[in-house]
Amino acid sequence: MTTNRQWLVDASPRGRALELTDFKYNEAGVEPLGKGEVRVKVECLSFEPSQKGQIEVIAGYSSGTAIGDVMGARGIGEVVESNDPGLAVGKKVLGSLGWQELASIPGRSLQELPNDQFLTAHLGPLGAQGLTAYFGLLRIGQPEPGDTVVVSGAAGAVGSVVGQIARINGCRVIGTAGGPDKCAAVVNEFHFDAAIDYKNDNVKARLKEHCSNGVNVFFDNVGGPVLNDVLARIASHARVVICGGISRYEQESLPAGPANYFNVVFRQARIEGFLLSGYEREYPVALDRLKGWIESGELVYKEDIQEGFDNIPATLKRLFTGANFGKQLLKM
Repeated sequence: MTTNRQWLVDASPRGRALELTDFKYNEAGVEPLGKGEVRVKVECLSFEPSQKGQIEVIAGYSSGTAIGDVMGARGIGEVVESNDPGLAVGKKVLGSLGWQELASIPGRSLQELPNDQFLTAHLGPLGAQGLTAYFGLLRIGQPEPGDTVVVSGAAGAVGSVVGQIARINGCRVIGTAGGPDKCAAVVNEFHFDAAIDYKNDNVKARLKEHCSNGVNVFFDNVGGPVLNDVLARIASHARVVICGGISRYEQESLPAGPANYFNVVFRQARIEGFLLSGYEREYPVALDRLKGWIESGELVYKEDIQEGFDNIPATLKRLFTGANFGKQLLKM
């Protein structure tokens, strides 16, 4: 019998840092496929900070996962067996495949992908990260030419795309990132106008330097002190887009709210969070535009690719230590 290697959820990391012992190695047999199911050999896995929330079993946009379940994850793989007439063996597909070598899943829940140079981009700029950047900035942030846009987590999979879309739309773009190497990439590779190193710079002073007329749009992936510092610099009628809060994901208790929040009143500004749900009908147009920007060279992206089944849990931890540089992926 074929053996399927898996990583199972073995503990909840709620209120603490993620540990490798939160996952347990498992070997399972492979059952016959049901009607409409396909077997997918997992080739590449995607990693997002929201996966920690998934195993904390908390309310929110991540669905809970029970102890003993295969750890959930989006991935790309190849169909190796099929009971779905619409998906032939050999096709590349994207779906919720999980941390395992073989995923048996209904064919209708998978997206068939072209096997071209953009294959892994469907887990980044041509997938959920790109769509998050696109709708979060353009629909919620509503940038206008000449606006000053600040992006936290600017070297990450979402933040780097946000800044580039803002630049394409005629904005001046400032990013925050951790460390000189990431800040250099924000400016030299992603073509932001400036970068602030939140680990080594005085963020308040650098914001004053680069945003002398205030911040029109702030796209926040981090929260914490950076959010507080930017709120002190917002311009009249600014738009603050709350996408993520990675600074608080591993804290035992929720941090206090930003001390400068009342500046939202003084500046008649708006703070708004969002989810991708509700934009589904607009996905094709958004993806066409994102792909066009990539093909023209206006939008570039970076992938941090780890390798090996045994390295899967450690790869998720990279997101919370700042070790990843670009979209975090793992090839099996």
